[in-house]
Amino acid sequence: MQHGAEHLIVALDVPGAEPAMKLVKQLKPYGVSFKIGLELFMAEGPRFVEKLAADNRIFLDLKYYDIPDTTAAAVKAAASLGVFMVNLHASGGRKMLTAAREAIANLDKKPILLAVTALTSMDNSDLYETGCSHNTDERVALLAKLAAESGLDGVVCSPLEINIVKNNVSKLFITVTPGVRPENEDANDQVRVASPSEVVRAGGDYLVVGRPITRSDDPGKTTMAILREMGVHSE
Repeated sequence: MQHGAEHLIVALDVPGAEPAMKLVKQLKPYGVSFKIGLELFMAEGPRFVEKLAADNRIFLDLKYYDIPDTTAAAVKAAASLGVFMVNLHASGGRKMLTAAREAIANLDKKPILLAVTALTSMDNSDLYETGCSHNTDERVALLAKLAAESGLDGVVCSPLEINIVKNNVSKLFITVTPGVRPENEDANDQVRVASPSEVVRAGGDYLVVGRPITRSDDPGKTTMAILREMGVHSE
């Protein structure tokens, strides 16, 4: 895939509207997309999402996981806010995934629908502790196939599993990768990480970067450096 600046998704993992809007104002000129997760959503709610989505590409990262009807209704409500991407847990099962896909099938403007495979904060020991008999690679492959069979557009996976997804499903199946850290950056609570250039070389489609940008002394400069590392020539 030819990467543009919109393939860099900046995670607005901040406690409220003021710091979020400050970051959006700083980084919008670079053409990047933005992610709203649980912290900001709980602080500001759906109307704030709708406001940002009116003029920005917003990935609503709430990782829905509930009974099929409830999850389908939530995905449809998210789509009505104008977001370009939304996700749910693949481990919710085929019925839940299919219901979510069917809920937005007839919309004129459908968001990209993604399934979360294994959180990038988890390693094999974490999975085993929850009763999962698969290691991370096996689980990602299994859930990526399930998501594709259920008609979803792609998955959220760590950078280390991009090849597993592409080889087990399709090169065209979208991968969105958190756990992206520029060289020499602290991994924080992420376990399965890679640099932006490594993600691009592996064939990853969208890169999610949070703290390296949001906690930078110069978010714009850091964003530009990441875009360059992705091979995006942005002024």
